[in-house]
Amino acid sequence: MPKFYIFTPMKKLIIINGPNLNLLGKREPNIYGSLSFTEFLDKVKDIYKGVAIDYYQSNIEGELIDKLHEVGFTYDGIILNAAAYTHTSVGIGDAVKAIETPVVEVHISNTFNREEFRHQSFISPNAKGVILGFGLQSYELAIQSF
Repeated sequence: MPKFYIFTPMKKLIIINGPNLNLLGKREPNIYGSLSFTEFLDKVKDIYKGVAIDYYQSNIEGELIDKLHEVGFTYDGIILNAAAYTHTSVGIGDAVKAIETPVVEVHISNTFNREEFRHQSFISPNAKGVILGFGLQSYELAIQSF
């Protein structure tokens, strides 16, 4: 009798980080920790072997929008930390609204414990969910949400 295998396709997620997150591990370690994002991502990929996790970072608003357009119809999920652009970019908020792939908004710090201008998000109204304040573990919680 022939054997049949059920193939479950691997989920394909992408983490998109915005401005200054390339400095994790160096920038304000009291807020963001001392681990670089590359070091963190290596650990996460080792933990979540059943998930294909891509990564993109840019300090440029238009490049973040272009990446959302590029992956927003083919990936299973997007984990977006638009950093300071969260609070200023109508364009990134509109890009999240325009794509089909669900987006989880992530922040390392609790933005509500910070300056008042960080209490507003142009992304949240169009996101699947928002995770903030759990340090780098916020990304892991977002992965688990897919």
